[in-house]
Formats: sequence, C-alpha cells, structure tokens
Amino acid sequence: MYDLMIIGSGPAGLSAGVYAQRAKLDTLMLEKGFVSGGQVMNTYEVDNYLGMPGVSGMDLSDAFLNHAKKMELPMARGAVTEIRREGDHFAVVTKKESYKAKTVILATGARHRLLGVPGEEELSGMGVSYCATCDGAFFKGKTVAVVGGGDVALEDAIFMARICRKVYVIHRRDEFRGAQILQVKLKSMDNVEILWDTVVEEIVGDGQVQAVQTRNVKTDSTAKVTVDGVFIAVGILPNTELFKDLVECDEGGYIVAREDCITSVPGIFAAGDVRSKHLRQIITAVADGACAVTSVQDYLVRL
Repeated sequence: MYDLMIIGSGPAGLSAGVYAQRAKLDTLMLEKGFVSGGQVMNTYEVDNYLGMPGVSGMDLSDAFLNHAKKMELPMARGAVTEIRREGDHFAVVTKKESYKAKTVILATGARHRLLGVPGEEELSGMGVSYCATCDGAFFKGKTVAVVGGGDVALEDAIFMARICRKVYVIHRRDEFRGAQILQVKLKSMDNVEILWDTVVEEIVGDGQVQAVQTRNVKTDSTAKVTVDGVFIAVGILPNTELFKDLVECDEGGYIVAREDCITSVPGIFAAGDVRSKHLRQIITAVADGACAVTSVQDYLVRL
C-alpha cells in the first residue's frame, strides 16, 4: 500500500516526486513510456525557465529526472488502464500490475493538436512550434505564420507581431472565433496579414522551416508563403481520456481542480497541463507538483 502514486513523469510529476520524497511519503511514479520528461523533451530550446536561459528541452528534462533520481524516487513502467476506489484506497491497474495507494496525483499532461500535414513532424523544433511564449523570442525580426483563429492563436499573433518583421495569420474560416478585443488589436497591427479561408497543406524546409504551402478552401487556389517559422495554435488535447468518468472534467477535457490541485474526488489530485488552468508552462507545471503534494499531505493527515 503506497501513500501516493504519481501517474506521469513530466515536469509536474517529477516535481511532485521530489516533494513527496522530501515529505517521506511512500511513493511510486508510473510512466507509460520508456522515456520520462513530458513535452519539454520535444522542445529545442527553453528560454523562459527561471535561472536557466537558453537551456535545451532535453537538458532541462534530464535535470528534472536526475533530481528525482537523486531523491531516490521509485519509478515503474506501465500504461494505466483503470483507477478505481476500493474502500479507503485506490487501485491503480496497468496491463501487467495492480497497485494500491491512499492517494493519486494525475500528471499525465496534454498534447498539442496537430495539423497533420507533411513537414510538421519533421520540422518540429526546427521552426515549427506550438508555443509562442516559449519560442517566440528566437524569431525576432523574422517572418512567421500563426495558424488558428481562437484566443490562443490571436494572442500568439499579437505577441509575435511585436517582435517580428511580418506575421501571417492563417485561418480556415472567414472570421475569427477569438475575443473581439483581440481581433481589434490584431487587425490594427501594420505588419500582420490575415489569410482568410486558408489552410496549410504542407510545411516546407530542409532542416529548417522555409515556407508553408497553402490552399484557399473557397477558391481552391494555392500559394507558397515564405516564412522562417510556423506557430500552430489549433487546440490542446489533455491526456484525460481514461479519467473522464473518474473525476470532473471541463468541456475541454481538462480535470477541474483548484490551485491546490484538489479534484472532485477526495484523494485524487491533478497537476500540470492536465489541470484546468490559465497558463500552461513548464514553470506552472513544476509549481503544481509542489502544491499537489502539499494537498496530499493534508489529506493523509485526516485519514
């Protein structure tokens, strides 16, 4: 019987693991894959993590993992297939094992919705980005495309327009879904060009993004737009499919939890990108890990 099981080994899960070890909780971390680290591992360079400017995503991930290993955090591999309450504890079931724990932290993260076009995967981290806040500074004075029409896409485009020479906003419809105040601001910026009714059919480049191949969905005309980078903002998908019948989730699929990471089910906590929150960044995921363990400790005291 574990005091705590942590599901997921990204920044939130590893942070929770470090805090759990410091709290002397009997803890086990479960990771479904063979590599720990989460989305940050796919980030070429991280320039906004406090105290580590310009660190590569791989190096930052390694630093997190090595810290957890130094704390002798027990880890196991296995994809969770079910979590159910059994009396005063939870059963965490994988394909090969079944574990018992008094509390569970869900830190399974989220994934960016992909365009699914040629060149996207190959050039990810080489000009293709899903986070303007993370990677925007690398494109200062350059030309970029922002794909999408919601709040995040508009915010990204405004952010990029402040530092870039030119920003193309590519949207498949003839009007944005984002907030009117963002639309007004974006349309007032001289270096922004909006390509309405347009989709990206290919991202072109040889080791680095060089252009996007586009198609107008109304006229079927095509064009090749020269850019240095592509910021894709067509949605985020939380990794919560397994938990939607276990804890309360919002309409976007994120687990509803306060800043203390407490969910609708006593004893289950949510940390990181999987949680409904305003800002999803590495630093907020790490903070969630610490907050979640503090809430776990409070819960265990009352058992």
